[in-house]
Amino acid sequence: MSNNTINDWIELGASSLREIAERPRREAEILLSSVLKKNRLYLITHADESVEAPLYEKMLSRRCDNEPIEYITSEVSFFSQDFYISKGALIPRPETEILIEKLLEKLALDTQESIVEVGVGSGIISIVLAQHLKEASFLATDISEDAITIAKKNLELKQMKERIKIIQTDLLQGIDQDIDILVSNPPYIEDGITLGENLSYEPQNALYGGEVGDEILQRLINEAFKRRVRILACEMGYDQKEKIQAYVKDLDYKTLEFYEDYAGHDRGFILELR
Repeated sequence: MSNNTINDWIELGASSLREIAERPRREAEILLSSVLKKNRLYLITHADESVEAPLYEKMLSRRCDNEPIEYITSEVSFFSQDFYISKGALIPRPETEILIEKLLEKLALDTQESIVEVGVGSGIISIVLAQHLKEASFLATDISEDAITIAKKNLELKQMKERIKIIQTDLLQGIDQDIDILVSNPPYIEDGITLGENLSYEPQNALYGGEVGDEILQRLINEAFKRRVRILACEMGYDQKEKIQAYVKDLDYKTLEFYEDYAGHDRGFILELR
């Protein structure tokens, strides 16, 4: 089957992915688009064109093993943009767009504040914020060398190498500059929780946050108060709202707002300090 029509390849893919994908035909089109380096509109308008697609069946096999399609194509969509992604960084979720939107609501577009992201991953949070906040300064950290390599590829892709500095470290260790805004999508899943097979492909240190799960969130809150940041914006687990409320109840802060994801589950918080 080395030389089929585009429609033949799509039908083959859709059949192969029927047991693994919610939308098998769409995923088949995405994979074929990646192989042919053509958009999906091209596939539709050239359905009867015969093409060679030597990597396509290998991609289908990887997807049938539950590997996320983003890792297979090395591409992920976020904030209506395409970013580079590979196994060394967590795949950005649409819910993280809410974190960015909530934070942008708190900031003036011409702010010149210092914004620091902990756990840069693929770099998407800092990049999108920098695209909107053109006068702000940006620093991002990550403990993972693989994640930093991926983030730097996206900085180059989005022409952000001069705007965002990246440092490999644990949280804010060794960072002595003033921080106005601290933002993070940290690991927050309880150690030992069994996750879906697809998540086994993602970096586990970006998922698991400790024995209880909220240990890194607590460390970030401690850093925020110690460093007297103005705003701390974080994602969290769906069941961690009461824990966060209890942890800060005796601390002196201005406001604490929680927000929900698209499914109505608690997803994150914005903590404004005095």
